[in-house]
Amino acid sequence: MLRDALWRQLGAAIDMLDDAVRECPDELWTAELWEDRSMPGFSAFWYLASHALFWLDYRISGSSDEFAPPAPFGLEELDPAGVLPPRPYTRAELLDYAAHCRRKCRATIMGVQDEQLERPSRVGSGELPFGELLLYHMRHVQEHAAQLNMFLGQRTGSAAGWVGVARD
Repeated sequence: MLRDALWRQLGAAIDMLDDAVRECPDELWTAELWEDRSMPGFSAFWYLASHALFWLDYRISGSSDEFAPPAPFGLEELDPAGVLPPRPYTRAELLDYAAHCRRKCRATIMGVQDEQLERPSRVGSGELPFGELLLYHMRHVQEHAAQLNMFLGQRTGSAAGWVGVARD
């Protein structure tokens, strides 16, 4: 039951991010959600969606040594200097990445053994059990889905609705 509940909720967070990406009008795709003169581009709609998906994909992979995101995504998120990808990713690319993450997360959650849920996983400078890491990233994806939906609501007057459980 716990695995099913975990998947339904993490999947719902991914679905909400996916919905925001689908709902974003073309003219707002590269718009900044807030102005950050020190790091322009890091609050762009497309970038925040990409950022959330990259970190979900990276952390669910288990081993950072062997991690490679699907093309055309790169490893810029890992650069401590804070660099943007070479170009804005398209809506289709991000929707494909969301689908990739969704499949990977579901397979991981449904296939993980109890002892694996307890194995330490690195997050920043600390560690969490892998099971808790899944919850951590559910919160991270949901945070960015909420940001993107709030932005859409402010700029367009509508935003994607709440997703209670993963759409399967």
